Amino acid sequence: MNLFLVQHGEAKSKEEDPERPLTDRGKEEVKKVASFLAQVGLKVNQIRHSGKKRAEETAHILSDQILPTSGVMAIQGLAPNDNVTSVAEVLQLESKPVMLVGHLPFMSRLASLLLAGDEEKSVVRFRMGGCICLKRENGDWSLQWAVTPELL
Repeated sequence: MNLFLVQHGEAKSKEEDPERPLTDRGKEEVKKVASFLAQVGLKVNQIRHSGKKRAEETAHILSDQILPTSGVMAIQGLAPNDNVTSVAEVLQLESKPVMLVGHLPFMSRLASLLLAGDEEKSVVRFRMGGCICLKRENGDWSLQWAVTPELL
């Protein structure tokens, strides 16, 4: 099972807009990554996001390119400071490829828990708009690849 973790694109500050939508630069960077993922044939069953404006916009930009079979949905538990354990437990039961779009420090802690068994170890450095791919085989997770807007 493949899991794709995406940190939302660059967002406006709370002072600019309390809802913190993506900046123009954030939208463009996510579009670049989405286009690349579509070109390499990335397939996901569903894109799930935190429900925050910046994550929702990022998820929909990705969805427009990679066309998830079961669409896009907001779920509880992906907010910046949420506990990663319950999401990790649900992911152990998944069989189809899933993409999660969220925030730091949540994404970093989730990747660390899955890869190193300890959410406090810093294993992956996320970049706004970037995507990492983890693969689960026989219950164990491994890092397969990462792509950032700067690489494209």
